[in-house]
Amino acid sequence: MQEKEMSKIYKFGQVLGIIAGIVSIVLWFILVFANPYAPPGNGPIITTFVMLFLPACLATYSSLKSKQALILIAFIWSLPISLYVYFTPGIFFFFGITSLLYLFSYVIIFVSQKITEMKKIRQNSISISNTGKK
Repeated sequence: MQEKEMSKIYKFGQVLGIIAGIVSIVLWFILVFANPYAPPGNGPIITTFVMLFLPACLATYSSLKSKQALILIAFIWSLPISLYVYFTPGIFFFFGITSLLYLFSYVIIFVSQKITEMKKIRQNSISISNTGKK
C-alpha cells in the first residue's frame, strides 16, 4: 500500500472514532432528557454520565488529537454498561455499537501506524544495504 492509502485508512479510523463519540453523546442526551421508555428521573444520570458520556467525550477528543491509547481506554471504560444496554430493547442498543466502534477505530489507527513504521524501517534498511554495495 502506498503512503497516501495508509494516510486515508488512518484518517478513516480517526473519523470513525469521532463519529462514534458524537453519536454516544447524542444518545446519552436522549437517554437522560428525552427517554421514550421511562419517565425522567435523577437515578441514572450520574452513572450514565460517568460510564457513557465521559468515555464518549474521551473517544472524540482522542480521535481528534490522534491519541490512540485514550480511545482504547474509552472502549474499556464504556464496555460494561454498553454491553448491558446493548442487550436491552430500544434504541439504546446503539451504545454497544458505538463502544465497539471505539475499538475498531483504535485497531485501524494502530495497524495503519504500525504498517507505516514497518515500511519506513524497510526503506531505511534497503537504502543502507544499497549504500554498502557501492
